[in-house]
Amino acid sequence: PLGVGSTPAIRAPIADVAGSAAATAALSEVSAELEAARREGRLVQSLPLEAIEEGHLVRDRLVGSINEDDMRSLMSSLRARGQQSPIEVTEIEPGRYGLISGFRRLTSLRRLHAETGDKKFAKVHVLVRRPDTAEAAYVAMVEENEIRVGLSYFERAHIVARAVEEGVCSSEKEALNSLFSSASRAKRSKIKSFLSVVEALGPHLKFPNAIGERLGLELAAGLRDKDFSETLRDQLRKANSDSADAEISLIQRTLQDTQGPSSEKDTKLFPRPRQANVSGPQKGEEIAPGLWLFRNDGGLYLSGPGLDDKVFARILAALKP
Repeated sequence: PLGVGSTPAIRAPIADVAGSAAATAALSEVSAELEAARREGRLVQSLPLEAIEEGHLVRDRLVGSINEDDMRSLMSSLRARGQQSPIEVTEIEPGRYGLISGFRRLTSLRRLHAETGDKKFAKVHVLVRRPDTAEAAYVAMVEENEIRVGLSYFERAHIVARAVEEGVCSSEKEALNSLFSSASRAKRSKIKSFLSVVEALGPHLKFPNAIGERLGLELAAGLRDKDFSETLRDQLRKANSDSADAEISLIQRTLQDTQGPSSEKDTKLFPRPRQANVSGPQKGEEIAPGLWLFRNDGGLYLSGPGLDDKVFARILAALKP
């Protein structure tokens, strides 16, 4: 009778207004966060496959080097579980995006869509990055592949050379230090050695990723000799090997024929170091069959029959800055 029962009716509009204001504020906050996530490349988006240009960057991974067994496994995973990890792209114009990383996932989705026609494979999950420079985009691509599927030394050297050719970096040294800044100095030195392999033999090799670290370093040392380079290129052209094993065997035979102990070119390809006047113990510790390491006040020395030209070439390549 005193009107107490009408109090909720009086307060309800005030509560509605307050609730509406809170909801509006929350919506604005969510919208702002989504926009920030999109701008900073933290928001996973779904884009049509045809909107992605995979040739936006010169790829570090050679297309012919992709293992088909690995691709089939990836396709099986995508078919069973869908895409679990987004690829990285950058917007190059409205509605068009250039691929930074995720070449294998993009290729697998395209194959699946072509094979099945299923529209669930017609789109790809992406993170839209905004790298400050082309160099930053290349770094992102290299780091992605180094983490997911390690690059071969040939591929690492190949992308260094292409980064210079494309004007992304002004020199090989800059490209090495930028693209592989997280790598050790020794690893960058090996990549630098493989640059001569890329330059001299790149167009003539059908299976470049089969060249392992040890063979590559020996090959890089041998390629300093012009005659050897021309001989090997000629042998590769004539052989036209149809398998990685055949091509590697050819390279090894040519190296042995040109750089073997009885070859007259030994001193030309691998100048022998001047013998040091070593006093003290002549043995030390055997670190490999026929290879002894010892030290005195004058320095650190390697000796023994195991110290042949090939070992010397590997040591020289590893120590170069």
